[in-house]
Amino acid sequence: MNVRLLLLESTILFLSKEPLLKACLTNTKSHNWAQVINLIWLSIPIAFLLSICLVYIWLNVLSPVDDIFLEQYKWGCYSIALSCIIEQCTQSIVLVVQSFCFVKLKIILDTIYILVRTFIFVCLVMYNPYSAIGAFAIAQIISAIILGISYFVFFAWYIPNLKMHNKKEQTNSQLFDDMKDFPFRSILDFFPGMMKNENNMLNKELCVLTMSFTRQSLVKQILTEGEKYVMTISPVMTFTQQSMYDIVNNLGSLAARFIFRPIEESAYFYFTQMVQRDVPVKNQNKESISESALVLKQLCNVIISFGLVIFVFGQSYSYTLLYLYGGQNLVNNMLPVTLLKFHCFAIILLAINGVTEGFVFATMSNKQLDRYNYVMVLFSVIFLIISYVLTILLGPVGFIIANCINMLSRITHSFHYIRNMYRNSPYKPLDGLRPSWKFISVLLISSYCTKLSEGSFLRTSIFAHIFIGAIFFFLTIVVWSLDNKELLKIGYDKYKRKQLKK
Repeated sequence: MNVRLLLLESTILFLSKEPLLKACLTNTKSHNWAQVINLIWLSIPIAFLLSICLVYIWLNVLSPVDDIFLEQYKWGCYSIALSCIIEQCTQSIVLVVQSFCFVKLKIILDTIYILVRTFIFVCLVMYNPYSAIGAFAIAQIISAIILGISYFVFFAWYIPNLKMHNKKEQTNSQLFDDMKDFPFRSILDFFPGMMKNENNMLNKELCVLTMSFTRQSLVKQILTEGEKYVMTISPVMTFTQQSMYDIVNNLGSLAARFIFRPIEESAYFYFTQMVQRDVPVKNQNKESISESALVLKQLCNVIISFGLVIFVFGQSYSYTLLYLYGGQNLVNNMLPVTLLKFHCFAIILLAINGVTEGFVFATMSNKQLDRYNYVMVLFSVIFLIISYVLTILLGPVGFIIANCINMLSRITHSFHYIRNMYRNSPYKPLDGLRPSWKFISVLLISSYCTKLSEGSFLRTSIFAHIFIGAIFFFLTIVVWSLDNKELLKIGYDKYKRKQLKK
């Protein structure tokens, strides 16, 4: 489920929606929304075609599963494909949600989606433990339907209320304020061909941009999920090792999912609005360029700080986390602990790569994107070869090392692009990746003391070890806060303004 079936889901979803969504999020202020809605709905036929091809491969080409699970596995593949197609039916609304910054709505509905899927899966597995894959399949379909219905129900309620709000010219609701430019007058406008449009059905420039992002997304998917493709296609790891790797990967990716990915998505959208493609820096609005450079610098500062904290405390608390998560059986074999410690280093690179590459993709011209696609192809080929070789030599740890090499290559390219972009300007946004000596010092002290604590208290009193870690974690946060008073002041001022509006 967690390796093969979820790999099928991520492949279908990523390749069918990512290129269209990225293209449609570019410069939303000047959108012809009728054309954009028509374009984003192409994700459904694309998902359908991908599902046919990939489900055939998953059922007939990949190594077979045990006969006892075969029927459930088939049903799981079909359900994944169906849930992906259902989810694509909401992409027009997801695009609008991101474009008009319905941040809380997306967080709430995504949380509901995860909770519903988990609740249904757990209930069905408890009822019949031998049909876990079937329970997974049912949970996927039902949660996808609920997510889609929730989006449409919200806007079926929101649009009429927005009209009434605009007529009365009220200013006491944050949900409706500053939305006079909202172009949708009916829930039907989210469907293709329903909005009034005197131009062509599709925007040619966005179609060209989508093609550039399609080639890029194909390679990015290989780079992102490369280890799972290698695990699925070749017998370099047993299913037991795959399960251990997946547990550690999921735990280690919590920071990426809940902290770095939202930052990356928001940053990408922000930079697409502030920096124009195909226009040199010197010819762009100086205030926008200055602000975007400052934001990139601050983002770099925040993500490198998060990454270093996770790395330092991860070396002393990997065993503790896995023990609390899976009990003694999980840590009897030291492989998961070793994997998690290596993964903590990968998180630093993941954080840096997310923000810098997001800026690169948001500001590159079409020609630069096309050239970068060839670079990404080279990265992906090298990554797959290194993954295969290192896994044979080092086991599952080889996957994480290969990922680190892959991200270092992409980060190097992003650094080169950003430096060239700001070469003849006073802005140096990459300086944000240099933590202060105070912050580095407190991290080194925390690392030394928590390692001593691990050796002294871990086997006798795990809570004493956690308590010591909490003290040094608090000390680290205090030092970082003192180093970044201006950044915290900006965040506090924005929070105060929001509270005053309410």
